[in-house]
Amino acid sequence: MTGTTVLVVEDEAAIRTLLRRCLEGDGYAVREARTEAEVLTALKDGPVDLITLDLNLGGESGIEIARAVRKVSTVPIIMVTGKGDVIDRVVGLEVGADDYISKPFHVREVLARVRSVLRRAQTPPTADVPPVPDAGAADDFEFAGFVARASTLELRDASGAAVDLTGGDFKLLQVFLEHPRRVLSREQIMDLLNGPGWSPLDRTIDNQVARLRKKIEKVPGDPKLIKTVRGVGYIFTAKVTQIPASAAPAGEQYA
Repeated sequence: MTGTTVLVVEDEAAIRTLLRRCLEGDGYAVREARTEAEVLTALKDGPVDLITLDLNLGGESGIEIARAVRKVSTVPIIMVTGKGDVIDRVVGLEVGADDYISKPFHVREVLARVRSVLRRAQTPPTADVPPVPDAGAADDFEFAGFVARASTLELRDASGAAVDLTGGDFKLLQVFLEHPRRVLSREQIMDLLNGPGWSPLDRTIDNQVARLRKKIEKVPGDPKLIKTVRGVGYIFTAKVTQIPASAAPAGEQYA
């Protein structure tokens, strides 16, 4: 990320220092601002590739600063919000923020969101990035007694009975089946489902995983197939056998 500049807008010196160390440690150049005037001056003084913007600055509103920035720049903005600032967070997204981080945050989450937002910003809007391979051309899968038929978006259990999955449920399951025994972050899962242009308002991965668990786990509250990796995302733990549509029953097993 050499040459990528992040402007940290924060009135608390300790948090500015934490974010500076976190970002500089990952190779970003960091500039700082505390007020709307300083933000606008920073944008005039040189290129800024991304802004982290605290919603609750001492004497100014992060929402108003975001509005002021959007009048002069399309630079990506990540809002930093308090844990309960749901309404302000949504308003922030409506005025042009690209993502949000809730306090208290972990530095790894900050870096993951910065990378994700920068990646989306650098992806041409006309890029054709399919969420998952076309279902009609994809293979079928066997796992834990289930058979997933990608061509018909159908899942059957060990008895042959159909499992009631929505199209969204099946797409999420297909992402896991195509990446078994690998830790996937929430951002990676969302990119695989919706492409790199997804909106932060669509961040419903946890709810989607919970819904899928209810349909494929014996005990949804104690999942064995889709395990949570704390602070990162999820891992699909089952052995997956891929069955090409035109192949013999024996499939290729993923390690």
